[in-house]
Amino acid sequence: MHNYLDFEKPIAELEGKIEELRHLSSSNGVNIADEVGKLQSKVDRLLVTTYAKLSPWQKTQVARHHDRPHAVDYIQGWITDFTPLAGDRAFSDDNAIIGGLGRFWGHSVVVIGTEKGVDTESRVKHNFGMAKPEGYRKAVRLMKMADNFGLPIITLVDTPGAYPGIDAEARGQAEAIARSIETSLNLKVPLISVVIGEGGSGGAIALAVGNNVQMLEHSIYSVISPEGCASILWRDGNLAETAATALRLTAQDLFELGIIDNVIIEPVGGAHRERNQIIEDTGNSIKKALEELVQHEGTVLKSQRRDKFLAMGKRGLG
Repeated sequence: MHNYLDFEKPIAELEGKIEELRHLSSSNGVNIADEVGKLQSKVDRLLVTTYAKLSPWQKTQVARHHDRPHAVDYIQGWITDFTPLAGDRAFSDDNAIIGGLGRFWGHSVVVIGTEKGVDTESRVKHNFGMAKPEGYRKAVRLMKMADNFGLPIITLVDTPGAYPGIDAEARGQAEAIARSIETSLNLKVPLISVVIGEGGSGGAIALAVGNNVQMLEHSIYSVISPEGCASILWRDGNLAETAATALRLTAQDLFELGIIDNVIIEPVGGAHRERNQIIEDTGNSIKKALEELVQHEGTVLKSQRRDKFLAMGKRGLG
């Protein structure tokens, strides 16, 4: 059973009818295959037309969908011999950021991701994907380890932003994020980043300063959430839809602006409808980028990454 978004009500009604017919068929032996086939064709067409014209706010809803694959799903789908690593060696572990060592289709890699959790218990455990300073310091530790051993890094971004609590600020949230960005810029190994859901604020860019940055088709990436933007600019969180459009946070906008390098096409109806397919497609896209990057020397990778992000600032000033 799907969790439907507000704009998917017509799809929900049709799929509800299909389920009713199938239940009827199984209970009394009536052959309703033709009718189900017609309704399914309508659903397929409606999914195509609906998802071909999503607004930025609707894409935001899809990016936050509860059933969308999370970092743990991608890691389980790609990484063999995965060994999770915990702790920042200074304060504690942070479950909002997960990471470790493993093999990605023949390559030994370090993988780091923000994890939101899938139900109430796991969301609380992972703090809804909002990392505290120790999370970013753990990421820095893993990045430096990867650099020391010459291991490529894959990061998976899905966070509304860094945790904004007083305790996080007291432990140096801004410094921890800045240190993660600084470390990313100085790496001499390939760093590939993929925004798989939400890419929110500095909490996202702390893991996304990559040689190659990709986004799923219906993911979002922005300096602030639409709700936060609306609250600051207009003192009205209800204007989030307007803010989403103004922020140009969609993968298509960011590719056009040169902020990201590739848009990974999602299955019709979003990544949550064909989880295995999007995990495979995303893995293929990373593999392609990785095989190109590993051909370069470390100093070249470092320079390319720094030049890439400096160029973004120059475009903004222009």
